[in-house]
Amino acid sequence: MQLKIKRTMTVIDHQLIDHRGEAAEPPLVRAAIVVVVDNPFAGRYVEDLTPYIRASVGIGERMGAMAVQAMGEHGVESYGKAGLVGIHGEQEHANALLTSDFADPIRRAIGGGKAWISSMTKVVSPGTPIDVPMNHRNAVYVRSHYNGMTLTLHDVPGPDEIAMIFCLASRGRLNARVGGIAHADVKGLDGLV
Repeated sequence: MQLKIKRTMTVIDHQLIDHRGEAAEPPLVRAAIVVVVDNPFAGRYVEDLTPYIRASVGIGERMGAMAVQAMGEHGVESYGKAGLVGIHGEQEHANALLTSDFADPIRRAIGGGKAWISSMTKVVSPGTPIDVPMNHRNAVYVRSHYNGMTLTLHDVPGPDEIAMIFCLASRGRLNARVGGIAHADVKGLDGLV
């Protein structure tokens, strides 16, 4: 199965000033990569979602290239993913598209990632906001990188569409100070520390 890509979007946010009004050094750069696909399973129950899992690999490759372009010279320290399913579909359709088959090509494109990828999926009407959770790409226990990105896609998804979303950040939160493992101390062996 090959899913028809209907549109792509990239949202890039540069946070240059911190909460104290001082220059953020380095700035926090966050990017959201969005690919909207047709949902051939919309309106009917399909037991075996393996075709979606397989089809997601090529989309992951495309989104990986988009992610590298969006982040430019900024490295990627954290990531997260999400899926918005139009009202004729079911939440499980997005989950099938966001497995490791989808994510591994993105991990390769951005230089790796040992940690699991935080995710959120839901069935929505167009314009419903979604908070995409993010964590450190090599060590989930790095508290400074628990962050997110809120997106509102005003005309997406249509009833028979799915919006696949992958978010990335160049660093932890500005002024993070709740302890835990520091980015500089990450071992990156097991995805936890």
